[in-house]
Amino acid sequence: MDLSIIIVNWKVKDLVKRLVDSIFRYTKDINFEIIVVDNDSGDGSVELLLRSFPNIKVIASDKNLGFAGGCNKGIEVARSDFILLLNPDTEIFDDSLMRLVHWMRAHPEAGIGSGKVLNPDHTIQRDVRRFPTIFSQFLIVLKLHHLFKKVKSLKQYFARDFDYEKEQEVDQVIGAFFCIRRSVIEKIGLLDDAFFVWFEEVDFCKRTKEAGFKIIYTPKVSVIHHGGESFAQVFALKKQRYYNASLRTYSKKHFGFLAWLLFTVISPLSLLLAWLVGLLKIKPKAYVRKV
Repeated sequence: MDLSIIIVNWKVKDLVKRLVDSIFRYTKDINFEIIVVDNDSGDGSVELLLRSFPNIKVIASDKNLGFAGGCNKGIEVARSDFILLLNPDTEIFDDSLMRLVHWMRAHPEAGIGSGKVLNPDHTIQRDVRRFPTIFSQFLIVLKLHHLFKKVKSLKQYFARDFDYEKEQEVDQVIGAFFCIRRSVIEKIGLLDDAFFVWFEEVDFCKRTKEAGFKIIYTPKVSVIHHGGESFAQVFALKKQRYYNASLRTYSKKHFGFLAWLLFTVISPLSLLLAWLVGLLKIKPKAYVRKV
């Protein structure tokens, strides 16, 4: 088995079917397995997948485990040395998965590998990030990043100087297209399911680098990402609650108690601002990276 592909699905049965179709259509010359973890969608996703693809593994959870929890269910039964996390609203359009396997084998220093994430019109989604800082997240939580875009901390966090045509080591890559070497999992463990959604891949990247592995972006492989289709079904206030909760978890692990306290104190104001954003039907996208 060359590649284990793990897809966590929640209420997007047509998209996940299209993704699986595209994997089979374009991925040749490697042995791969597809594991779909359904997070209690209740929309017929499980039945559709079992009917359409009898040769894939479908794990039907009786509750929504979140992204990290769902990925972990898949990782536990995966058989390959390379484990690829793919969002259900991604789509394969060439032989990138075969090339990704060859690339990972040729770069043993890469604990995590990823590539270009494209919009449906094949323009680049600027999804590479540096590790968050307390100040950058303070501005984001209070929606101030829309007003102070030139602040150095934000420019660094959003990696606005990043060259997407150059292969290079990075801090973190998007969880929508996230290839993990099994030796990383053997050393640092699974994703932390204390993160329901958001920051789970940031935490995993942080732990991966601290364990001595590299995270490398390569423009030689790519996927289309239709972007946030599962999470688009969640209204703005609830999204902000998820974000704030994950930020507090990340802060306690990597910044310390005082940072956790800061984000706990400002959370009510953040939720109020999110409610206003939802009321005015404003759609900020600067940090929305998740299905």
